[in-house]
Amino acid sequence: MKKATLKFLALLLLVILVVFAAHLFILQNMGLPIFSDKIVLSYLLNYILAATILIFIQSKFNKKSSHTGFIFLAGSGLKFLVFFLVFYPFYREDGTMATSEFAAFFVPYVTCLILEVAYLSKLLNNQDF
Repeated sequence: MKKATLKFLALLLLVILVVFAAHLFILQNMGLPIFSDKIVLSYLLNYILAATILIFIQSKFNKKSSHTGFIFLAGSGLKFLVFFLVFYPFYREDGTMATSEFAAFFVPYVTCLILEVAYLSKLLNNQDF
């Protein structure tokens, strides 16, 4: 694994931890339970999936760089599959999805997505991260 990839994974971990702490702080200030809605599992799975997808893309990049976008889209599809298999049934148990439930998955998903896109765009532009 390249040094730039390891650096990015460390940055991704740092950012996701900061966002997680901010998310918990907001939930606490709103008087909502802070560790409900499978929030820890959501952040953990989003980080693991983002890291796995990026490592996989990095391993295939030099051989099949033209496939990078397709691999990234397949990874995004995998994340949604995980959402619908792991989180969605739990969130829909009461017949409705609360905003806090939606945010528990969507906030880490978007955070990882933004950082993944930034990293991959730099990778595709042959710039150092």
